[in-house]
Amino acid sequence: MRLWPASIAGRTFLVLLVGLFAAQVVGLTIHAFDRVALQRAAQAREAMGRTWALWRAVVTAPPGARPEVVESVELPEGFRATLGPAPLVREGAIAPGPRERRLAEALGHMGPPRLRPREVRIGAAPEGGVAAALRLPEGEWLNIAGRWPRPQPWSSPTFLAALAVMTAAVAGLSFWAVRRLTAPIRDLAAAAERLGRDVSSPPLPEHGPREVAQAAAAFNTMQARIRRFVEDRTAMLAAIGHDLRTPITRLRLRAEFIEDESLRARMLADLAEMEAMVAATLAFARDDAAAETAVPLDLAALLRTVADEANDVAGREAVTLEAPAHRTVTARPVALKRALGNLVGNAVAYAGSCRVRLAEGGNGTVRITIEDDGPGIPEDELERVFQPFHRVERSRSRETGGAGLGLPIARTILRGHGGDVTLANRPGGGLVATVTLPG
Repeated sequence: MRLWPASIAGRTFLVLLVGLFAAQVVGLTIHAFDRVALQRAAQAREAMGRTWALWRAVVTAPPGARPEVVESVELPEGFRATLGPAPLVREGAIAPGPRERRLAEALGHMGPPRLRPREVRIGAAPEGGVAAALRLPEGEWLNIAGRWPRPQPWSSPTFLAALAVMTAAVAGLSFWAVRRLTAPIRDLAAAAERLGRDVSSPPLPEHGPREVAQAAAAFNTMQARIRRFVEDRTAMLAAIGHDLRTPITRLRLRAEFIEDESLRARMLADLAEMEAMVAATLAFARDDAAAETAVPLDLAALLRTVADEANDVAGREAVTLEAPAHRTVTARPVALKRALGNLVGNAVAYAGSCRVRLAEGGNGTVRITIEDDGPGIPEDELERVFQPFHRVERSRSRETGGAGLGLPIARTILRGHGGDVTLANRPGGGLVATVTLPG
């Protein structure tokens, strides 16, 4: 299975290449057998013609001139003729092959009866090969012995070179055709990846074969519907936020007229918390940073900025950073800083300090780990904390539990960059957040 490609293009090309090779092997084998059969038939005809010519010349010549006639007649390559009192083939010998049997039958019936051999024997020669013995009227034997030339299935010396060039040309054409046929699948995958990062990404071109154009049109329709849904949701939440701020402001103004200072303070605190939650909700739903343009930025420098700001807020060195001098990635600066700031801020808020490391990940990615020595999170809560408004800390105090939107915002931003964030409890205690981003 190691040789089986993972991509559709690779598998299709491999199947075509193997099928082409098998078809060529079968076709060339059939051609070779046919060529060998034709060569053997041609050899038999040539041997029959020359043997009959030699026999006719010998039988019509005076007995004393026959040795000179035998020496002067040209035979096929590898054969020789002699006159002798005994035949080279024993009586009753069976012709070894179809060529020899056809030759024996033809020599026994060629020419007028008066010139035909008195007896024809064809069989294996004593020293190997094939032999023919034809008895003259006077009792002598005309013996012809030799070896058939080996058949040559491929006569051209450039046959293998031509075959290699033809195979390479067909393989190249097949590779080009497969790449052309599978290009729409790659374009669709790339468009889906872009859609996961930005719903306003350019639509797919709706051209090419009918099936490809239909798939592109369906994808563009889906993208347009998703874009409308997001825009409608953002507009709805913006309207809700605007409508909520007005009564909150009125309530704050009315609370100022409450004479009981304790009650007034509690009411103003509740209104402030409500306004903050509305603002956080709108920020999470609207994601203003998503409109940013992705640009090359120094991720190491961005992490140093996040660490410095967290240390300034804490008034001490609460965040330590291990990172190379520079590491460039393509991202939206404000959005990425917000996501990393949320993760670092959570670690400092719950554990008091954290360690941030930037390193290379696998498959061309970068990995950021944020480790702390805090209480950690129950295993069944590690994924649920990424749900909006879900908090492990059950109190409603914003000082201890927040609004429950920091981690969902961070994951939304990171996934919008083609990355992700996961949480895991450390074996020695504490929590580690692992961020992956395309490199």
